[in-house]
Amino acid sequence: MKKLLFSAVISLSLIFLAGISVETNAQTINGSIGAIKRGGAAKATIAMDIPNGLHVNSNRPGSEYAIPTVVKASASGAKVGAVLYPRGKNRKLAFSEEIINVYEGRAYFFFNVAVPANFKGSVVKIPVTVRYQACTDEVCYPPKNKEIILTAKVR
Repeated sequence: MKKLLFSAVISLSLIFLAGISVETNAQTINGSIGAIKRGGAAKATIAMDIPNGLHVNSNRPGSEYAIPTVVKASASGAKVGAVLYPRGKNRKLAFSEEIINVYEGRAYFFFNVAVPANFKGSVVKIPVTVRYQACTDEVCYPPKNKEIILTAKVR
């Protein structure tokens, strides 16, 4: 009987932990950038898809305990401009007495990439890291980092 009870508790714990893993990894990140002329610039777009039932703290969540979404991009041999963040939505959530600014559904982030006239090569690679904290209306999960690499042809 004790073995059966112990086995049931372990099974339920694993199911619960698997559920957390699925929910915290449910956000998808993708991006795009067009071709860039030497001596010119192009706009990069990063899209974060957030499944129903979850939200992500915005870049300015308005709570000292909420971890903000941060997009970092860099490029070797090119200049990456400041990231433009979307406005979030103010929400009153069950776990907080404060209003928290969040992203829901799909959020877009933009930045410019400038390639100098003397750029060597035909492609520029832009590694992008998105740090975010996903939450339900009742609980927040540990923060995550997701990385993608944008590739732009240089003409």
